[in-house]
Amino acid sequence: MTEEIRTMLSRVDHTLLKQTAAWDEIKELCREGVEYHTASVCIPPRFVKPAKELVQGCLRICTVIGFPNGYSTTAVKVFETRDSIENGADEIDMVISIGDVKAGNDQAVLQEIRRVKEVCGDKILKVIIETCLLMEEEKIRMCRIVTESGADYIKTSTGFSSKGATVEDIRLFAEHVGEHVKIKAAGGISTLEDARRFLDMGADRLGTSRMIRLVQEQE
Repeated sequence: MTEEIRTMLSRVDHTLLKQTAAWDEIKELCREGVEYHTASVCIPPRFVKPAKELVQGCLRICTVIGFPNGYSTTAVKVFETRDSIENGADEIDMVISIGDVKAGNDQAVLQEIRRVKEVCGDKILKVIIETCLLMEEEKIRMCRIVTESGADYIKTSTGFSSKGATVEDIRLFAEHVGEHVKIKAAGGISTLEDARRFLDMGADRLGTSRMIRLVQEQE
């Protein structure tokens, strides 16, 4: 394995979020994450506690909040976050209220992210804005809101909507987020060239279920 591939894998949140995910699949995901030294595994909340016990500190556990539609109440998202962290989650990927963005309720979006970040404390918080559902002006507003919120990352997509990450969105994020905010590209990353392109454009993390398989095919 080349140094470039090792570096790429170290930026990957190795992901399994499909509705039919079962524990045996999650165990295999964790095994691969440990073997290939990915940044984390990103899994449904119900599997966080057993996965944390399984990896025994050898791998970061990421989970999702308000997923995939983002329209649960702030109180529910806060509860989900607290429960996941108590179960051992190291990183939280939350979905914003997209309807509030569309309605121009920026303060509500900002306060919700801040509430979730408060519960996260020093745990990493990534904010999913579902770029395929937003206009460019709304994406720019979200760059500002995420920057003001204290969250650690802005993330493109859930992978459950009409489109995933695009180069144009990563470029826009890089131009408009604050210096302390990192970028996660997710959804539709289907080749190693896709991964290289997103990292070159400024993404710090990649959310994908395919990366390890792609690497294995080259071995």
